[in-house]
Amino acid sequence: MFQLPFPTQDANTGSGGVNSDGPMGDLPEWNLDDLYTGEDAPELTRDLEWLEAECASFAVDYENKLASLDANGLLDCVLRNEKINQVAGRIMSYAGLRYYQTTTDASRAKFMSDAQEKITNHTTPLVFFTLELNTLDDDHMEALLAANADLARYKPVFDRIRAMKKYQLSDELEKFMHDLGVVGDAWERLFDETIAGLEFNVEGELLNIEGTLNLLTGRHLSNDVEPEVVEALRNAVVAAYPKLSHRYYELKRKWLGLDVMQVWDRNAPLPMEDTRIVDWATAEDMVMSAYNAFDQRMGELAAPFFSDGWIDAGVKPGKAPGAFAHPTVTNVHPYVMLNYLGKPRDVMTLAHELGHGVHQVLAAEQGEMLSSTPLTLAETASVFGEMLTFRKMLDGAETKSERRILLAGKVEDMINTVVRQIAFYDFECKLHAARAQGELTPENINDIWMSVQGESLGPAFEFMDGYETFWAYIPHFVHSPFYVYAYAFGDGLVNALYAVYAEGDEGFEDKYFEMLKAGGSKHHKELLAPFGLDASDPKFWDKGLSMISGFIDELEAMED
Repeated sequence: MFQLPFPTQDANTGSGGVNSDGPMGDLPEWNLDDLYTGEDAPELTRDLEWLEAECASFAVDYENKLASLDANGLLDCVLRNEKINQVAGRIMSYAGLRYYQTTTDASRAKFMSDAQEKITNHTTPLVFFTLELNTLDDDHMEALLAANADLARYKPVFDRIRAMKKYQLSDELEKFMHDLGVVGDAWERLFDETIAGLEFNVEGELLNIEGTLNLLTGRHLSNDVEPEVVEALRNAVVAAYPKLSHRYYELKRKWLGLDVMQVWDRNAPLPMEDTRIVDWATAEDMVMSAYNAFDQRMGELAAPFFSDGWIDAGVKPGKAPGAFAHPTVTNVHPYVMLNYLGKPRDVMTLAHELGHGVHQVLAAEQGEMLSSTPLTLAETASVFGEMLTFRKMLDGAETKSERRILLAGKVEDMINTVVRQIAFYDFECKLHAARAQGELTPENINDIWMSVQGESLGPAFEFMDGYETFWAYIPHFVHSPFYVYAYAFGDGLVNALYAVYAEGDEGFEDKYFEMLKAGGSKHHKELLAPFGLDASDPKFWDKGLSMISGFIDELEAMED
């Protein structure tokens, strides 16, 4: 299936531009012409026709024949499959990005649905490819890889495919599941349209969900990471709740002068917080200066996002909530979506998504099948970009108060990234474990949610009536089940990486770029080895958590 992993927004899809948005200045909009110039673009018609013919031809040429191919023949097969992925991915990137610009536009929704259905139908004959690959004898596969270096490049792809072998269904059922993907996409689209179309009356003003939430804030095998590594991460974070979230929120409760906190206080502005709006030009300068200070190459890679219509930043009716960087396909470029409201956290979000974009540009040279980074490593460049921006801002703090504001904001972001996301992951695990024992009522699900939230947020909170259903608006539970631990993985990994960088590791920048260029062609163990790091070491996670704890230590010391 070819689909976007995250939601997106409304802009002029023909020619990129800016949206003048008051105090935040001119906010950029996407230019999707690098994909297609419109629904009726002749190139789009051509690609759909080519895809239908090539998928049928691929099946005729290779179905029930993979075992008879020599190394050169299998390489040709892989390259043809990769080209199919690229063309299908380009079509769905255009349809998906355009739809997410305005999820409430029925014509855009129809266009994306029609495109998805056509591609699903065209690619159904290809289901045999991974199934047959998994029937090849291990010794035979090793011999093929040894015989052709170009084919051997794809070993990480083959390994990930073959890791799923024991979960493989019959050919008929796998084709059925492939076709059923259209139903899953329709469910996701219904969720997106429902959430994007919600309106809330806040003191007489109608706001969409993004504007309303702003007031409240002021998968193992496919991830190419071992289950025991994820479990070690989960256990480390849960064990650290008392010294992280519980301790910080107790500090915040005192700052706010409250006896007890409510959920809307979790990310509420601090009493000493600077409430000024950061306009877009200032945000761009802050992030770009941090990127350039690390390495000029990073700044050069980031610059086109701002100048060439690769970012869509404004908050508009019908635009999907949240933010993401979508890599499209390796012969185009990524697109970044934001809902920029001018808060310091929005600057960090820009730094985060721009990091994804830089990573995706660098990994593109690996080609369609090897560029995609496992989710756990996909957060590396994004969180590192955030850390670069934060450190530059912290170094520039001129007063104790300014430093405290920055530290508190960063701690909140890190708690949201590590504690909150692990709590989400824990909720999913407990929910599915409970469902395995029988049907669940809405109250059962609510109870699991409240239990996990109480454990992760700590005694500083009480929970208002209605909070028990807040799990229902979390997009990741619908779009990417069990995805969210990757954020905590990425944060812990980057904290360890940044410590190596701060210690003056010789050649760090070059090693860092090589890691990003690798995309999905290497395992996390191999990628981290040049830095002297190993994510399978239980102590690895304590390093990242200790950085957060250290920031809280400094905040507590400022209370004296």
